[in-house]
Amino acid sequence: MSDASRAIAGAMRRALPILFTARVIGLATLPVLGAALAWAVIAVAAWDPLTGRLVHLLGGTDDAALWRRITADVVAVLMFAALAIATALAAIAVLTMPVIVKTVAARHYPNLAARRGGTFAGSTRNAIVALLVFVPLWLLTLPLLALPPLYVAASLLLNAWLSQRMFRYDALAEHASGDEIAAVVRERKTRLLLLGLALSPLSLVPLVNILVLPIYAGIAFTELCLGELASRRERAAAVAG
Repeated sequence: MSDASRAIAGAMRRALPILFTARVIGLATLPVLGAALAWAVIAVAAWDPLTGRLVHLLGGTDDAALWRRITADVVAVLMFAALAIATALAAIAVLTMPVIVKTVAARHYPNLAARRGGTFAGSTRNAIVALLVFVPLWLLTLPLLALPPLYVAASLLLNAWLSQRMFRYDALAEHASGDEIAAVVRERKTRLLLLGLALSPLSLVPLVNILVLPIYAGIAFTELCLGELASRRERAAAVAG
């Protein structure tokens, strides 16, 4: 097993016990449920206009063929699910990651000095940029529904990118300096994306993708990022010594 594989597997393994701690569950559940409820309400209100518009885009009329109606319903479900997942990831990143980071650090990195290179404004900006990039790219994948294997592959890649882009800043914000945040992201971008890919299959499981994945991903990325930061400082200290 390569160093990258060991680091990713270790981060996912260490994240599991923390996922089920009362403190993390209590603080992370509200943002996730809030995102799910908000998009459920939006879906109910917007369902008929949206599916009607989709049928029209598929070349249908009021007497549209059954396949157009089914396709419109499928696309609408996927759209609201994707937006709910993305919103839940953003909510966890901005609102709950400070607690997740403190929990992970206290358990596995108690001696890691906090240099506080990140800010709440930086976290918010990072989440907004991630969503602004993700949503248009996801919309561009919708024509691939005609080729389901390609659509699934594209969705997994996009979810992998979104999760690593959403969580890497917040995972490092408390303990890394500004320069260290940039260095870890630059030097370990492949590992970050691979961890996202390892977590992406959970995005295909109903309810798990909204209620579990955002929290687990936040913890796993924190484990990986703090581990990489600790290793980087150890290497720097050895060179200086």
